[in-house]
Amino acid sequence: MADITTDVLVIGTGPAGSATAALLASSGVEVLVINRYRWLANTPRAHITNQRTMEVLRDLGPEVEEEAMKHATHQELMGNNVFCVSLAGEELGRMQSWGTSPESKARHLRASPCEMNDLPQTFMEPILFGTACRRGAQSRMSTEYISHVQDADGVTTTCRDRLTGKDFTVRSKYLVGADGGNSLVAEHAGLPFEGKMGVGGSMNILFRADLSAYVAHRPSVLYWVMQPGANVGGIGMGLVRMVRPWNEWLIVWGYDITQPAPKVDAAMATEVARQLVGVPDLEIELLGANTWTVNNCYATHMQKDRVFIMGDAAHRHPPSNGLGSNTSIQDGFNLAWKLAAVIKGQATPRLLESYSAERAPVAKQIVTRANQSIAEFGPIFEALGMDGGVDHDRIERSMAARCDATPAGEAQREALRRAIDAKVYEFDCHGVEMNQRYTSSAVVGDGTTAPVSTDMELYYQPTTTPGARLPHAWVYDRQGGKHSTLDLCGRGQFTLLTGIGGADWIQAAAEATRSLGLPIRTLTIGPRADYEDHLGEWHRQREISDAGCILVRPDHHVGWRSHGSSSDAHGDLTRALSVILGH
Repeated sequence: MADITTDVLVIGTGPAGSATAALLASSGVEVLVINRYRWLANTPRAHITNQRTMEVLRDLGPEVEEEAMKHATHQELMGNNVFCVSLAGEELGRMQSWGTSPESKARHLRASPCEMNDLPQTFMEPILFGTACRRGAQSRMSTEYISHVQDADGVTTTCRDRLTGKDFTVRSKYLVGADGGNSLVAEHAGLPFEGKMGVGGSMNILFRADLSAYVAHRPSVLYWVMQPGANVGGIGMGLVRMVRPWNEWLIVWGYDITQPAPKVDAAMATEVARQLVGVPDLEIELLGANTWTVNNCYATHMQKDRVFIMGDAAHRHPPSNGLGSNTSIQDGFNLAWKLAAVIKGQATPRLLESYSAERAPVAKQIVTRANQSIAEFGPIFEALGMDGGVDHDRIERSMAARCDATPAGEAQREALRRAIDAKVYEFDCHGVEMNQRYTSSAVVGDGTTAPVSTDMELYYQPTTTPGARLPHAWVYDRQGGKHSTLDLCGRGQFTLLTGIGGADWIQAAAEATRSLGLPIRTLTIGPRADYEDHLGEWHRQREISDAGCILVRPDHHVGWRSHGSSSDAHGDLTRALSVILGH
């Protein structure tokens, strides 16, 4: 007999594990989350927090979103991605990024009620973990996952108390492995992966120093230092990342993956910081240092019966594009409502098969995008003459030649400008962040094809096509209060949206609630209805008539829609729900 029983056991308290525990606990599911360490993240690894992730925090409650924004560096301080020879030295160029250019800012404002920000993992994890515990999740620190065995009725997991050295067992209905890039849960489950681990080596140097004199006039999250001798093989680039403006920083510096990882002590850290900042006598307070590997690897399937993986356990990639913690939290948003529905008897286990079908393609996409972003630095190196060879004098001459009043100098300046502009695919890739569209048994199509923008990586394309995230639009209640359409949905519940003329759909939802035992929130948007569309934003994006309806899943994705009325509204809605729920 197991020592502990619970509905769901979550291994890992990172962004994926803590988010999943918080969402499950909010739905009234018994969940135990364990962490092999004594506390949460001790380094600010992940930090870029995109709009979709902030929508998940908003779904957890306004207090969760507000706490995140209280600790975050806001968007206006994120945006001047700077390329320079050192922070104190010559600037080579910059670009407005992370939604801060006027054009991109407008797209961000239209896409979501939430603002992207910079929230280091040292702040994000306590917010999510604290929310989970306050809402009923059980937690154990200094507790290590050892192994698991599953059968037809559940999973028995062996854990080790690292304080006493004693093993104990946990019996759960489901097991979630959110245990990082070296996931034992994934290994023991025998899940398939594609790609390669350890394709490059990097080190992080975390330190405090007041650098406001060099950066406050051009606020940014990332300062890219291009200088001869700045990396492996004598040529390359170092990164100075803002952790807290403007006195806490993280340097990312490469090392040769074919050689042993370097030992980073205070002397080495100070030397590297002085080189990249460009201040020979700079004094720093070293807070920590660690090495890590650049990976290019993703799970092609993320489930083995009652065992699931998510986060870095499933998608292992460099921090380019800032997709890591965002995708991890969104994995949890996808899985948590499905687990809750099955555990409560509202859905069959077939619903859970849609998790991998929906999230594995996202894992592949973001791993591919993050690694491609590294390669896209090549044209910048070429424009500066830093590609190939280690002749520092030649490189210095090439970099200086861009100042020449010659056709060659003009061509070089143009090449550099184009190369920097092209980095928009890393630093403002709004489509990758927001265009996730699912195809699975938990989506019932309507025979239409989702619209496609000119560039689905760069630009978000709103649509209510089944499988897509519900578009954001501002609507208003009877007292004049403003609400996002996303605020009308979620919080662990299905929602049916309709318009004037959709009374049959409202009645059908009430009947489906009784027959399926599934609470469905119903809302009418229109004149003198539950919410009014004063700006016409919803009308322009809904893609249905006033008599149609949109069935929104708890994770804000459209599960099914009807463009107009139906002679059998109850039958149509019940059939769609039955398919989604796996009946």
